[in-house]
Amino acid sequence: MSRSSYKPRHVLCFLGGENGLAALQQSARAAIDLFGDDFTVDEDSSRDEPDDRMVRSFNICWDRVDPDAYQETDEDAVAAHGSVLYILGPSMTAETSVTTSATALMFVQYMLDHGAIAAKGESAGVAHGVQRWRKLFEQSHGAVASRDLLTHARACRLAFARRPIGDDVEGMASVGFHLVGLPDVLITIVQKDDQQPSTNTEQLEIAALIDDIADEMTREGVEAALAARHAALSDDTRYEEDEYKFNPFGVASIQEKKL
Repeated sequence: MSRSSYKPRHVLCFLGGENGLAALQQSARAAIDLFGDDFTVDEDSSRDEPDDRMVRSFNICWDRVDPDAYQETDEDAVAAHGSVLYILGPSMTAETSVTTSATALMFVQYMLDHGAIAAKGESAGVAHGVQRWRKLFEQSHGAVASRDLLTHARACRLAFARRPIGDDVEGMASVGFHLVGLPDVLITIVQKDDQQPSTNTEQLEIAALIDDIADEMTREGVEAALAARHAALSDDTRYEEDEYKFNPFGVASIQEKKL
């Protein structure tokens, strides 16, 4: 259930080669005609020249959880890009979010097959390399064929959400679960005063816990899953209501004594 009138939407960023905007636009319009008629090309933000902010942006946004999320060739492609295209998705409700996110993932796959050299989801600030994007699309597509709704939703969530974001004091949370109709999850670890900051291994364990809770919410329903976890659901105060990262379904807070 939404706690706000705001409806989330996908914003997709694609990079192309030098003087490559026209080709990217042509591919995007073909994808829109084939399967994405609710998606639109953002003419105002797209550009037929390099954007010197992209290397830093992708460096921040690369998924750090999956060990094969991106390769050196993906970083090289970002550094060498010569054009940028933005695509806007339709506004989503909780009921339409997974289906729309699956279309967004199909859009990414199509663009990477038709001229794009890198892709990033702007609504949560997450980027994957070409191979990882394709693997996630294959998981989503295969799950639809086998009617495995949980795997389908998980693939879309892994494609477009980030986790864990934050620190030991405020807790570590997901960003972007609203893109599959779920509240984000905030994990706070109770630590002793003399305990060292969490390690990368511990952060990966937190990410795995966040993913487990997301699967439980998808499978059992949000209320039942959060009740079983003794989680508190509150409004998302991390972002302004008109920001793409704002989660209208709220944030579920869970306190763990240890991992």
